[in-house]
Amino acid sequence: MPPLDMQTLALFSLVTVAVGGVAWVFIYPVLSGEAKAEKRVESVARVDPAARATKQRGNAQRSRREQVEDSLKELDARRNRAQRPRLNARIAQAGLSWSKRQFILISAVLGLVAFGIAFYFDAGPLPAVAAGFAAGFGVPRWLLGYLKKRRENRFLETFPDSVDVIVRGIKAGLPLLECMRIVAAESAEPVKAEFRSMIETQAIGMPIGEAVTKLYEHLPLAECNFFAIVIGIQQKSGGNLSEALGNLSRVLRDRKKMKAKIQAMSMEAKASAMIIGALPVIVMILVYLTSPDYIELLWTHPMGRMMLVACAVWMSMGTLVMKKMINFDF
Repeated sequence: MPPLDMQTLALFSLVTVAVGGVAWVFIYPVLSGEAKAEKRVESVARVDPAARATKQRGNAQRSRREQVEDSLKELDARRNRAQRPRLNARIAQAGLSWSKRQFILISAVLGLVAFGIAFYFDAGPLPAVAAGFAAGFGVPRWLLGYLKKRRENRFLETFPDSVDVIVRGIKAGLPLLECMRIVAAESAEPVKAEFRSMIETQAIGMPIGEAVTKLYEHLPLAECNFFAIVIGIQQKSGGNLSEALGNLSRVLRDRKKMKAKIQAMSMEAKASAMIIGALPVIVMILVYLTSPDYIELLWTHPMGRMMLVACAVWMSMGTLVMKKMINFDF
C-alpha cells in the first residue's frame, strides 16, 4: 500500500502542475491585461500608415542595395576574367588587327630564323634551341605586352577629359548615349575607337550598361573598371549620373597625378638599377676591345661557357628582383 500511496501522490502532483501551467498560459494574459495590450499594439500597427511607409521604404532600400551588390559581383567576375585574357584578347588589347593564326605563324617564323642563325654560327644545338625558343615564344609576347602598355598609357592621357565631356553633356540635358557619340567623334585614339565600339555594341541591342563593361575587357585598367561600375550601377538602380561621373573624373585625375609623382620619386632608383644591370655587359665589351685573348676563354672553353651561362642566369635574376623593387603599383 505505501508504494500505491506514493504513486497516487506523484500523479496528483503532476496533474496539479499541468492544470496550473494551462491556467497560466490561457488565463494569466487575460487577468494581467497582456492580451489587451497586444491587441492595442496590433491595432496601432495596422492603422499606422507611417509605419507601413517606413517598412516599404526599408524594403525598397534593401532591394536597391541588393541590386548594387549584384552589379558589383557581376563586374568583379568580369574583372577576374579580364585578368586572364586569351591570346585573341591580348592581341586586341595591344591594338593589333592580327588573328590568332597570324600571330602564331609570325612567332614560328621568328623562332626558326633565330634557330637557323644560331646554328649557322656554330653555337651548338642547345644554344640554338634556346635562341629559337626565346625568339619564337618570348619576343612576340614581350612585344604584345609593350604595345598593350603603350596603348593603355595613351588611353589614360585623354580618358579624364572624355569623362568631363560626358559630365558637361549630361548637365546640359543630353542623354548618355549622345554624349558618348560626341566623345567617339572628337576624342583621340584609342579613346575614340573604344567609345565607337561601345556605341556599335549598343546599337545591335546590348544594353548600355553591358556595353560599357566591354571597355574593361579591351583595356584592363582600374580606371575603365571604375567607369563601368558607375554606369552599370546607375543603369540598374538610378542616381545622379553627372555627380557620379564628376567624382570619377576627379578620382582619375588624382590617380594620374599620383602616378606621375611616383614615377618622379622612383627615377633615381630606376637609373641606379639600369646602371647596375648594364655595368657587367659594358665591362665585358671594354675588356674585349682591349684584351680579346683574355676574355675569349668565356665562349671558347667549356668551363668558360658554363661560367657565362651561370653569370647570365644570376644577372637575369638580379635584374628581375630590381625591377620588382622599383615598380610601384597603386
